[in-house]
Amino acid sequence: MQFTDKLTLDGAIRRTADGYGVVSAKVARGGNVQLYLGSEVGMNDKATVRVYRPESEVFKKGAIASYAGVPVTINHPKNGVSADTWKDLAVGEVGDDVLRDGEFVRVPMMLRDAKAIKAVEDGKRELSMGYSAEITIADGVTPSGETFDAIMSDFKMNHVAIVDQARGGAELRIGDGADKWGAAPISTTDKETVTMTDALRTVVVDGLSVQTTDQGAQAIAKLLKDLESSAAKIVSSDAAHATAIAAKDEEIGTLKAENQKLKDAAPKPADLDKLVADRAALVTTIKAIDSKIEMSGVSDSDLRRAAVKAKLGDEMVKDASDAEITGMFKAIAKDVKTADPFARAVSEGLNNVGDASTKAEDAWGKSIADLNAWRKEA
Repeated sequence: MQFTDKLTLDGAIRRTADGYGVVSAKVARGGNVQLYLGSEVGMNDKATVRVYRPESEVFKKGAIASYAGVPVTINHPKNGVSADTWKDLAVGEVGDDVLRDGEFVRVPMMLRDAKAIKAVEDGKRELSMGYSAEITIADGVTPSGETFDAIMSDFKMNHVAIVDQARGGAELRIGDGADKWGAAPISTTDKETVTMTDALRTVVVDGLSVQTTDQGAQAIAKLLKDLESSAAKIVSSDAAHATAIAAKDEEIGTLKAENQKLKDAAPKPADLDKLVADRAALVTTIKAIDSKIEMSGVSDSDLRRAAVKAKLGDEMVKDASDAEITGMFKAIAKDVKTADPFARAVSEGLNNVGDASTKAEDAWGKSIADLNAWRKEA
């Protein structure tokens, strides 16, 4: 049987240096189900027939190869194109780089006729694929859940026609010029009148097959697209929220680690005791070297520098590093005799006791003298 597929030229036409027109177009779709009148496919006992186009047939090596080199025509020729009519009908041809583009077959086309190129540029952009195929009567369900009554196979391309209006638009419907070129799927246009039942299409919604009009199918497609867009936005929002939480958790982890480092670096009681003892020993040594050196609020390194300066002079400390000052301080400190702080404290305590005893005896003597003062007056 002879068939015609409908599609829209989806790319801009490009002019070559010689003025030819080059364009890329989707020309077939695999894995879909299309409605035909039963009389068009030899099933006169059915008003409509659902015809399945398996991907395995649409993208078969032989079917793909049959696109290359077929002529491009303006509208559908009555009997297709042959070697006898090619010169009069062809305005260009399909190139060899035929490839699969998702669920579609995409081909390059070269338009060589100036009038045809001008017609495309002026808006004649619908394409109609003319080809032959076999129809096998067989009931079944497609992988996407659509039921069918027949299977289309053994595709062989004959030509690509440029038409004013493809009844299926970009949906790759078979149609325009069917009265001249063969069977066409059912559609509702101003070119032919069909009943509403005949115009129904089968679409799959959430795995369920639904029959609806072209307009209904378009509405369902839009709703599904909007739903997909909304779902994508929700996923994007969730991802952004998860990213923000992860960033905050990372910040909390960093703060915890830094806090633990501060705790670990904090001096222990034993460390504090040693610091106090070392400071006391240093102050005692400094006092023994030069008691005039100011101790309060001065760092250990500055105290050592002041002691070296007092003992050895300005020139020794000028431009000297802290390490050099430490070495010089050790040298002068080893010869310094420091008083035993405990002995000094005891000595000072005893002196204080002696002073207190003397004062107490003086007070006692004075009080006795005061008591005997009347005797002298008598």
